[in-house]
Amino acid sequence: MRKKTQRTYIGGQAVIQGVMMRSKSGMATVVRDDNGELQTEAKRITPPEKRKKWLRFPFVRGVVSFISSLVLGMKSLLRSSEVAVADDEEPSKFTKWVAEHWKISVGDIVTTISTVLGVALAVVLFMFLPNYFADLIADAAPSVISREGVNAIWYSLIEGGFRFIIFLLYILFTLLFASLRETYCYHGAEHKTINCYEYGDELTVENVKKASRLHDRCGTTFIFLVLVISIFVFALANWLLALTGMTGIGWVDFFISLVVKIALLPVVAAISYEILRLLARTDSVLVLPLKAPGYLLQMLTTREPDEKMIECAICAFRKAKEMDDDPDSPEKTFATECKLSELLEMMKKSFAGKDIDGADAEWIVSLELDVPRSALSQERIVSRKECRRILEKFEQRLTGRPLWYIYGDAEFYGYTFKVDERVLIPRPETEILVRNAVASLKDGDSMLDLCTGSGAIAIAVACEAAKDKNVSVTATDISEGALEVARENARLNKANVTFVRSDLFGGVRGRYNLITANPPYVRSAEIASLPKDVRDFEPHLALDGGVDGLDYYRRIAEKINRYIVRGGMCILECGEGQAQEIIRIFRTVARCDFAMVVRDLAGVERVVKIGF
Repeated sequence: MRKKTQRTYIGGQAVIQGVMMRSKSGMATVVRDDNGELQTEAKRITPPEKRKKWLRFPFVRGVVSFISSLVLGMKSLLRSSEVAVADDEEPSKFTKWVAEHWKISVGDIVTTISTVLGVALAVVLFMFLPNYFADLIADAAPSVISREGVNAIWYSLIEGGFRFIIFLLYILFTLLFASLRETYCYHGAEHKTINCYEYGDELTVENVKKASRLHDRCGTTFIFLVLVISIFVFALANWLLALTGMTGIGWVDFFISLVVKIALLPVVAAISYEILRLLARTDSVLVLPLKAPGYLLQMLTTREPDEKMIECAICAFRKAKEMDDDPDSPEKTFATECKLSELLEMMKKSFAGKDIDGADAEWIVSLELDVPRSALSQERIVSRKECRRILEKFEQRLTGRPLWYIYGDAEFYGYTFKVDERVLIPRPETEILVRNAVASLKDGDSMLDLCTGSGAIAIAVACEAAKDKNVSVTATDISEGALEVARENARLNKANVTFVRSDLFGGVRGRYNLITANPPYVRSAEIASLPKDVRDFEPHLALDGGVDGLDYYRRIAEKINRYIVRGGMCILECGEGQAQEIIRIFRTVARCDFAMVVRDLAGVERVVKIGF
């Protein structure tokens, strides 16, 4: 075998039509669904170094690793089955009835039954039967084999031998099934991918193909070690039980022995884990005889994968490694049939980890299921198709991209506005400005909206005023991209608004009864500390208000007297804590007649009304 130039903590297992890879910080499962597409599920887990100190002690860590691997591995296997065997056909009447009346999916029922039967089968095959056969031989030849004295060693060897034979027959039996042979191919892809990385080669399909499908940390080798170590541990247990004299009742003694051995499995696993860990640290030929039995078994449990299987393994490995390398690497979820409450809980939890408002999860589900947010408390089963649509928007939102950019429109003052990265998303608090603007207009008045952006203020006012007044509305913006969006919104809402490309008043002619603006008012130094969705996606041109955030207010105050009629009004939105300074600026520079502040629902001074 080639010498390895870099070691990795990443390990994994084959799942149904895919591969699960587990790193220190996360686990990633990649499955090829029935449409031939790769689906990824990635979840964060507690890294070993963050566990309590006593859980990291030798042997104790083996028990922890054994239990966590068992639980996480089973979850991945069951989750992969939901993706691999699902279909997009209309659910049956029975499936709908179960979902409606029991609020669970048929898949959940099948998964639970499969888990229970799997555990029961494992206990029968690898604990009950070896114990039973060894007892039969002990009863037939008590002078040669028994639970007591030196003969107890033979008893444990025979019991262990039966356990190994059953394990080997079990593997050979699984080879009869095409679906399980396929899983062994994915097992081979998992090993090859990890080996390719440890060889120091780039993770490409061609490089992975050339790597060995045998690996030191394979679960098959671990099981072999468990079988060997169990012989010695169970021999000691048999000897100790013999010292107690047991009960003398055959079936009771048999049951006690079986329970004790099941209880000792974590001890066996802990010892096996430490041995496997030591063997995996070296490629020396001196330890090859100890590794050889595991390698031979791996020849049965791994097969040569095809390119699509290797692609699955590479994707899983990269995502698992990414979760170690990047703490911000997002979690991902399979698109499968699920409960609405569980889907919402998962989304909100993921959003909370990214400082995203949990209400966005409700908006996504509400919009994709076409139900009001108030109805989301009613449990229901989300179909695979519905889940796929929801998760597509969910994963986009996890990148930080604002929700309304993802959907391409936003509601404002009862109207729909197209929005994208060229304009700010209209905020609910800006509706206060619109309400005051509409109330101040009289029939025949004219209005000028500066820094119009998406045109939200100008269009909403024009539409509302047109219901009972004849008002002319002009709107300006320095950005041609923003004006393109505003013109589209005017067409969409059938609003009569004239748009002018202008830096504030630069291209404006005439005087107006009402001048409105929601200008940039964020302090330059605070841009970097804004929420990610605002900082990284919304246009800085529409945010940056200079050192103190008031540059645009000063510029408006300097020229407003040339463009406003006597008795006119200026209504401006502002940031928290800015209203009083804005009033001072207009009193000093523009010599306004009066000024007043309107607070938003949170009590913040949000809008300044200035009279001339």
